[in-house]
Amino acid sequence: MSRSDVLPFPHCRLAWAELQACSNFTFLTGGSHPEEYIDRAALLGLSAVAIADVNSVAGIVRAHTRAREIARQVAERQEFDRTIGLIGPPAPPGFRRSASAHIYNTPRLLPATKIVLGEGLSATLLPKTRVGWSQLCRLISRGRLQADKGGCDLKFDDLLEFGGDQLILLHAPPALEVQLGAPSWLPHLRRLTRRFAGDVMLLLYPCYDGQDEVRFSGIAALAQRYSLPLVASAAPIMHHGARRRLTDTLTAIRLGVRVDALGRSAQVNAEQRLRSPEEAAILFQAYPEALHKTAEVLEQLTFSLDALRYEYPSELSAGENPSDRLRRLAYEGLAWRYPSGATARVKKIIEHELQLIAKLNYEPYFLTVHDIVAFARSRGILCQGRGSAANSVVCYCLGVTSVSPEIGTMVFERFVSEARNEPPDIDVDFEHERREEVIQHIYERYGRHRAGLCATVVHYRGKRAIREVGRAMGLSEDTIGALSSQLWGFFSTKGLEAERMAEIGLDSSDPRLQQTMALIYEVIGFPRHLSQHVGGFIITDGRLDELVPIENASMEGRTVICWDKDDIDSLGILKVDILALGMLTCIRKAFDLISAHYGVEYTLASLPPEDPAVYDMLCRADSLGVFQVESRAQMNFLPRMRPRCFYDLVIEVAIIRPGPIQGDMVHPYIRRRNGEE
Repeated sequence: MSRSDVLPFPHCRLAWAELQACSNFTFLTGGSHPEEYIDRAALLGLSAVAIADVNSVAGIVRAHTRAREIARQVAERQEFDRTIGLIGPPAPPGFRRSASAHIYNTPRLLPATKIVLGEGLSATLLPKTRVGWSQLCRLISRGRLQADKGGCDLKFDDLLEFGGDQLILLHAPPALEVQLGAPSWLPHLRRLTRRFAGDVMLLLYPCYDGQDEVRFSGIAALAQRYSLPLVASAAPIMHHGARRRLTDTLTAIRLGVRVDALGRSAQVNAEQRLRSPEEAAILFQAYPEALHKTAEVLEQLTFSLDALRYEYPSELSAGENPSDRLRRLAYEGLAWRYPSGATARVKKIIEHELQLIAKLNYEPYFLTVHDIVAFARSRGILCQGRGSAANSVVCYCLGVTSVSPEIGTMVFERFVSEARNEPPDIDVDFEHERREEVIQHIYERYGRHRAGLCATVVHYRGKRAIREVGRAMGLSEDTIGALSSQLWGFFSTKGLEAERMAEIGLDSSDPRLQQTMALIYEVIGFPRHLSQHVGGFIITDGRLDELVPIENASMEGRTVICWDKDDIDSLGILKVDILALGMLTCIRKAFDLISAHYGVEYTLASLPPEDPAVYDMLCRADSLGVFQVESRAQMNFLPRMRPRCFYDLVIEVAIIRPGPIQGDMVHPYIRRRNGEE
């Protein structure tokens, strides 16, 4: 019998999609990045792939971003090939050329998650609509908020409450009995099918352990007994079989054992990988109805992350719309900042800024930052906006920054630009000892269901990779320490490992050491766990937990979302950075001492500018503890630079950076500044 005789997809006219791929955002379990699944799906000719991590959607945005990029590249290539006559007109809907035409394949990302309940039941959930996505996010939030950081405590009743508008693909119970199934599992099955009739299906997936034929038969019998449709999945935990060794290593790290001692926890083979339509057809050839049903459900799964519409808080106040309120506050601040009257130039700048802000509908964002800063000032907490917000007269008048931008040469469009189509990003520093007051105020004002800190994905870097992979591979602590001591040597001069190892007394020809080094290089960049962003807040008009799941942070009183800065940028979500700066605490204490001893009240805006005594101190490199110029490199450069004005300090800070130093800009600048060139 030829392969074409067993294919249930005649000429590949029906779509094959992977409905539950486990990525490395199921930390220390999945063996591939979400982006790698999308790339591999495009190459294999899959119509769609669902990234379904355990109780999480943390890696979905990365896959979504990659899928969009592939679609853009394919569209450009098709247009070019069509222009030069390499391909004909577009194929009819639903038809895919199955051979070389895979170069035009654009797989769709299916948002999903694998839910594991406390009662032992597992299911893959795929939102059908935007409402389904909201329900999924609230379900994960429910479980995450009921557990400590990194945990998820979900009950069956939670699934009943938040399972609407989703396809529920039930995993067969581990102790499956061909006739009856697991007794404790069946009551849940009956309740689910009554509650979500038509959306509950049984997932047919292999374990690649030699028992799949018996397992498939039992699942099919269970589906027939309870009139449930079967859908097929290859259940990959890696995009390619070459990741088997790394996957076993991650498992050993998770379990705290050596790879040699994994036993049944190790991968039996390299089969648990993403499958092509042809491979899937052979894998499930005895169950063509499962393959056909898998193709059919794609028509129900219309939701895409592109449908997410981030709604910033409207910031309405006493019936005043955001535009009128921002204009009023800006001009009130103008009178406050310029008691003797603003110049014509400043008035022209503020009007230009207000018009551009209104055109881009960013008024609520500026109002949120104003309200947070106003709260801090009402409590006597020193704060200061940083970065390109200093280019804005509006920010100066709202009290976000304390230096008038008219003294500089930067333009407002460096901060907010219609051409760049990027949202503004206002970073505000607060006294580090009192920032928590501001953070808790935001939670109290908006509610924890509307506000949360961004996540930061902690990735494997050199030292952690050497330490954890080395222990999993059974290296001694002495060997691990020796490898760590050569960290920068290894990762800055790849290919010279043998020489480096010889220098520290290690045998580079040892097979285990060679395997360990290969795995260390491979694991670099893998996500290890989620941490919290230093201060990036996401605030929404509606429920944040219907946009993205919320979970507990390790710090008491903090809640975070599972997406990081790059993810929210990709989706066009605004954040407000509430940062901590120790120097502001020092300045506050200095203000208090000046007030107590000299009776003079200073603010950041009223400090005497260009104090010669300060520049004399800097020219002597007496800058220990002075923010931005306290490093050894800065202290070495200050006597040569001899700053005498604020702009000199701007150059001072900017030029002592890796780029200018490696580009040999420092010495030519000094010579030209001194008139030597």
